[in-house]
Amino acid sequence: MRNKSSKVGILIGILAVPTFIFVLLKLFGQNYYKLPYLMPEMDETGQVVMKGPDTVFHQIPPYELIDQQGKKFSSANVKGKIYVADFFFTRCGTICPKLSNSLSRVQSIFSADSNVVIVSHSVDPKYDSSAVLQRYAQKYDAKYGKWYFLTGDKKTIYDVAIKGYKLPVADASEYDNKIKSIDETFIHSEKLLLIDKEGYIRGIYDGTYSPDVERLIAEVKVLSEIYKSK
Repeated sequence: MRNKSSKVGILIGILAVPTFIFVLLKLFGQNYYKLPYLMPEMDETGQVVMKGPDTVFHQIPPYELIDQQGKKFSSANVKGKIYVADFFFTRCGTICPKLSNSLSRVQSIFSADSNVVIVSHSVDPKYDSSAVLQRYAQKYDAKYGKWYFLTGDKKTIYDVAIKGYKLPVADASEYDNKIKSIDETFIHSEKLLLIDKEGYIRGIYDGTYSPDVERLIAEVKVLSEIYKSK
């Protein structure tokens, strides 16, 4: 009886090995690195747009602004790059310093990776000139070419935020004359967005929440691995 049980055990072990290897390959092989696409395109009726059996996902549209050195910046600057985007303004004393500190950490982690950049858009372009943005960039030790700070036409910036990155933004001074501080003037999101090399949104994170920032850093690495495996 013992001999029969031993043979059965050996047979089960032999059969289990291929299964174990298959699981390992699935977990640690090429299929390990996955990151979802976010923001499916919607038609005028609110239905998800499909191309055959596949969902059509939103891409950041082309735009042109001005960076902290007064140079033209367009979507061509980040074409073929993985980038992290946010919206802020230099006079903000509440969430913006937290966002910028978080992005400073992202810059530090990926300082040697030329395929990863950061793009911060000012929602207060009337005040945030290129010179003001340059001083702000120096405050956070932002490296030009790695971390861009953008200003320009207000309508363009707000359209890019709302229609491009799908983030809320507003100038409260346009409809509320009881504003008591500059921090109440501009309404913008605390979110950081991870954008892939084709302009698709691959992650959304709370830039004021450390665990979310760490998740962003991890998922930038995942996205980098996805491109390496292609």
